[in-house]
Order: sequence, then C-alpha cells, then structure tokens
Amino acid sequence: MVTIYDIAKKANVSPMTVSRVINHAPSISEATRRKVEAIIQELDYIPNKQARSLTSKETKIVSLVIPDISNPFFTTIARGAEDKAHQFGYQLLLGNTDEQADKESRYIDMLLSAQVDGVLIAPTGEPSLVHLRKLAKRKVPFVFADRHVDGIAADLVMGDNAETTRKLVAHLVEQGHRKIALINGPDTASNARERRQAFTDALILNGLQWAPEDIIETHFRQDNFPDIVRSLMSLTLSGRPTAILAANNFIGVNTLRALREMNLRVPEDIAVACFDDPEPIPDYNPFLTVAAQPAYDMGFIGMQMLIERIEGKAPAAKRKVLLPSQLIIRKSTQQDVE
Repeated sequence: MVTIYDIAKKANVSPMTVSRVINHAPSISEATRRKVEAIIQELDYIPNKQARSLTSKETKIVSLVIPDISNPFFTTIARGAEDKAHQFGYQLLLGNTDEQADKESRYIDMLLSAQVDGVLIAPTGEPSLVHLRKLAKRKVPFVFADRHVDGIAADLVMGDNAETTRKLVAHLVEQGHRKIALINGPDTASNARERRQAFTDALILNGLQWAPEDIIETHFRQDNFPDIVRSLMSLTLSGRPTAILAANNFIGVNTLRALREMNLRVPEDIAVACFDDPEPIPDYNPFLTVAAQPAYDMGFIGMQMLIERIEGKAPAAKRKVLLPSQLIIRKSTQQDVE
C-alpha cells in the first residue's frame, strides 16, 4: 500500500510537506503542490481519513440516521442529504435504526468512535434523548429531520404537521365525512404527537365530534393492522367511521390491505387518506389520497444546515424550517378522480 513516505521519497520532499499538500495547507509553494499532487495521482494514493483527522480535526464524513430505510419517504430524504453532502465534499455514512432506540444508541456510539463531523438524524422518539446528549457532550453538531426530541436544542427541518393534517381533514370533510378515525404512530415520536393534536383541533374546527377510541396509536413500521382496522369498523358507542386518516404511508398501505381482507370497498364503504406518498401499490385500486411531504428537500436542507454548523457558518440561535406538503387527491377518497 502506498504511503506518504513513498510520495515524499519520489517527490524529494519531507513527509510533512506531503501531509500539508493533502490537507491543503496554505504555506506550500504552488510548484511544490503541483509536483506532489502529480505523484499522488501517479501512484494512485488514497489519503487515510483517520490520519488526516488527527491534524485537521475534521474527517469530512457526516452521517444520516433514519428510522426506516424501507420507507420511500426516508430513502428520498437520504437522496437529498447525500446530494448536498457530496456538493460540499463530504462523504455520507447511513444508519438505519428500524425505529429501535437501542439500535439508534449503538449507531451513535459507532459514529462517535468514527469521529464523524456531524449527524443528521430522524430520532426514534423521546428515548433518543439519552444518547443524543452524548453527541452534545462531545460537541458533535447534529440536526433533526422530520422529528425532534424535547429537552435538547438543535436545528430542525420538518414538514408542517399542523397545516398538513388540517388539509387532509378538510378534504375528507368536503367529501361529506363526519366520522373520521386516525391511525397514528407512537406517542413517543414528536411528529405523531403533533399530528394527533392537529387532528383533534381540525375536527373541532369543523364542528365534528370525536371519541378516544377514534384514535389508535400503533407502530410506524409494523403492527397487526387487520385487528386495528377491525376494531375501528366495529365501533358502536361512538359510531363506525366513514373515513380513516393514516399517519404515514406504511400505515396507509396496510390499512388498504386490511380493508380488502374484510371485503370493504374503498372509497365506497370507507375512504382512506394518509401522510406521505408510497411507492405504486401493485393490484391496488384505488390509489391513496396523500399529503406528499418534500422529503428530498428535507434531506437537502437538513444537510446544508448541518454543514453550516460544522463549518461555523450557522447563527448562534437554533433554526427551525417548516416545509409545506402537497395534497394529492386520488380515488381512495373521491371516486371520480383518475
């Protein structure tokens, strides 16, 4: 393996000079820089990132930690984050937590060991507080994407949960629905709490009644959706809903599947709408009405905010960016839409 000592010998300079060229030190003459860079290219030398970090205090490596790589929403966030990181000369490490706080904690420990320059993270929920404090204690910059954690200050880029929920509820009300149920994520996740609050606020704003059994808390990734939907469709005290609002695309798709198993037609028997736009669903008609969040922009802007923190270009005050969603009306809520 080629080392800086090989480069130094061939260029007839000291190893320190080679190190300064690699780290773009300004004290090297242009002629020396060109000579060393030519030999680096000739010998196909790849600088050791960890060795460089000992002198520069930077690895030029950032991380994105997301809760579900199988969800198209988060893969699109990753695409935006990677594009922005690459634009600024950073490499991206990706971590997938599967919505598990203990797995997230192990990733944080690994990233600290790898001495990454910063972390863009969609935390699993409130249990994330303990290991996020590790980043803060080590002074590793981090930015929240999609979700945040109470009790710890950081820059945040996310969808406008309140406005998006109002849009979805208003659409369902316009279609004549007066009994709407919510299948939500876990209350430990900030976006689930915000969507629940916005949902009840929107119902009250539209003069509609709701009962606690109209809102079911579930897992963003996996759960027994046939049982969940069956429980909603068997409500008697508060009445059976005529529409279901799903808190993310995974919940929305699995709600459709559960309704199909029950031989219930969508939207004739019950309407369904959800947050985020899923991948095309084979064999499913109608397609879902959704509030599509700008996931790519979320990753792109979040990474920009992170790099500004890393490079000392961000303001002292923590920033919060709310991104609007786009309501896309399809057949799951309106029969006459293609």
